[in-house]
Amino acid sequence: MNPPDVVSLGPARLTAGLDRAGRLDLRQHHAIHGSLAPLGADALLALAEQIKLCGRGGAGFPFAKKLKAVLESAYQRGGETVVVVNATEGEPASWKDKVLLARAPHLILDGAALAAYALRASEIVVGIADDGVAGRSLMRALDERRMPAPTRVVTVPHRFISGEGGALVRGINGEFPIPPGRKTRASDTGVRGAPTLLSNAETYAHLAIGALHGPAAYASLGTEDEPGTVLLTVTGAVRRPLVVETPAGSPFADVLDVCGADAASGVLVGGFHGKWITGAGAAAAEVSRKGFAAVGGVLGAGIVVPLGAGTCAIGETARVLQYLAGQSAGQCGPCRLGLPDVARAMTSLSSGGGGSALDTVRMAAGAVRGRGACSHPDGTSRFAISALETFTEDLSAHVLHEGCGKPVKGVLPIPGSEAQSGRLTVDWTRCDGHGLCAHVVPELIRLDPNGFPAFPDAPVPPWLQPGARKAIAMCPALALRLR
Repeated sequence: MNPPDVVSLGPARLTAGLDRAGRLDLRQHHAIHGSLAPLGADALLALAEQIKLCGRGGAGFPFAKKLKAVLESAYQRGGETVVVVNATEGEPASWKDKVLLARAPHLILDGAALAAYALRASEIVVGIADDGVAGRSLMRALDERRMPAPTRVVTVPHRFISGEGGALVRGINGEFPIPPGRKTRASDTGVRGAPTLLSNAETYAHLAIGALHGPAAYASLGTEDEPGTVLLTVTGAVRRPLVVETPAGSPFADVLDVCGADAASGVLVGGFHGKWITGAGAAAAEVSRKGFAAVGGVLGAGIVVPLGAGTCAIGETARVLQYLAGQSAGQCGPCRLGLPDVARAMTSLSSGGGGSALDTVRMAAGAVRGRGACSHPDGTSRFAISALETFTEDLSAHVLHEGCGKPVKGVLPIPGSEAQSGRLTVDWTRCDGHGLCAHVVPELIRLDPNGFPAFPDAPVPPWLQPGARKAIAMCPALALRLR
């Protein structure tokens, strides 16, 4: 998929000028936005508090608290600080950060420069994915300007968990970019062990807009609790995929309408770690963290995917759960064992597994919640449970009638290479149900009630591939294959 077009509902801020230019170079950027004067640490902290800036990467953590934590850690320890821009955007359905990098990179760099000057940072690092979408634009932007600290670009694999804060820090430090085995705060120990201010690309762009406009003008759009604008990526069952900028608090129905969305069957908000909301909820919602929460959703990373009519909601959810299980780091029990169980149970439910499959989904999702070394199990569990709570009619059909009769159309975007390679298959003309494969790699293969192997129709995660190959080699009937 090519990057979506950009539309602004109301006054454009982050997307100002993009209706007239494909990409804003430094001269065009200054003509539209003006130039920024540096701010000291106290002034930048006050600005972040006054505009109530929260992270736009998913968690919504207050930016001022991050900034204050880095300042305090640097004061206690002395030495260097580092500013990190997280522009990896590993969510398959998200485009907003990539669009900013590709078309308005100087706005992001302005925000990073403000933070680096205030912190007297020794370095600025911009983390991007290896998807080839925006790297060239970013490098051009760095050539067009001077930054207040040495600035480098670090590329990490385009995987779902590569954008997790701890994973990105590890990637910058030259380690494999997966979340660390235990939770750490970048503000305490980040790049090279130094106090690190880490936030996502859109957040830094909002910081720059706040400094350019001033707190009062910034708050002239949005709500009292959530001033400013919001960027949303809208894909799925729509006539026109878009990145939409809209004031916080505006009707969500306006966003859906401009995209030509088929939202009556339900809408995923917040991405693959987000929640499903009903069509009625979507019609009543306002675009804000508070507004989505009021209808059972989350703003998350600003991702909107209408399901559309005529596709199986349970089957679509099972596809994503299989993908998420394969995207984990595989280094703690909830990811290594729990997420495959959730995916397997939802797949069974989508195939007509009945009430026992439904109970298994609930038990498996509950078992991983709150137990992981990162937020991946929690987000995956939230997504799974939300589907059960939202699509009650479809769920009843799957439990009582072995299916809803609707096909799975693949509305929710999953990277093609992940969906098409590295899958286990069984030659059923050979398989005699020895069960040895399930003993060799129980994290991947379970035995069905008849003693035959059962596993998700999904790519084998990298950390399970050695076990899968061992099971293939030890199969007495030579029935197991890795396609």
